[in-house]
Amino acid sequence: MKIYDISQEVFSCVVFPGDPKPEGEQVMSIRKGDVCNLTKLTMCAHNGTHVDAPYHFLEEGKKVDEMELKRLIGYAYVADHNGVVTAEDAKQIVERAWTAAELSKRADCDAYRRILIKGADTVVTEEAAVAFRDRKIYLIGNESQTVGPMEAPKQVHLTLLGAEVVLLEGIRLEAVPEGIYILHAAPINLGGCDGAPCRATLISEE
Repeated sequence: MKIYDISQEVFSCVVFPGDPKPEGEQVMSIRKGDVCNLTKLTMCAHNGTHVDAPYHFLEEGKKVDEMELKRLIGYAYVADHNGVVTAEDAKQIVERAWTAAELSKRADCDAYRRILIKGADTVVTEEAAVAFRDRKIYLIGNESQTVGPMEAPKQVHLTLLGAEVVLLEGIRLEAVPEGIYILHAAPINLGGCDGAPCRATLISEE
């Protein structure tokens, strides 16, 4: 068994343009005579590796504490793909994941429902978002700080979040070969929020 940490370190993470940067302030220090070390955090819910809840773009959408954890924990498929993801690319990625799940001979393997796209320059198009949505997947993960074009991410978010497809953004997959893993990407339980950071990991059973 091998565990891959696919999360960014928070204080040095990539920040989406316009979002506040994470900051830490030590408010208690053993060296200064305090009983313990204590850090105060100031950050955005979408800093670093994080989950988007439907409420991020939909006023009546589920908030992060209302999301089903089964969408964030379970078998997942890491797919190599750099650059723009077209509708045909999306269909092929899900088909590869389905085939890999079948070949794994694991009776409960639903890796085709959680797709992690490996590629620093990956951009999910609106047409690809529709293709993913229509295949009833649970989750899309990508290495960018947003799914969809940086300059116009709204429609891709509306398409996916409107179908309660979880968006796991800002992951790091450079060390992870394509294939099936067990994903754990439960977000911090921030009641009423539009998203939350998470410590995302992948476990290889091979």
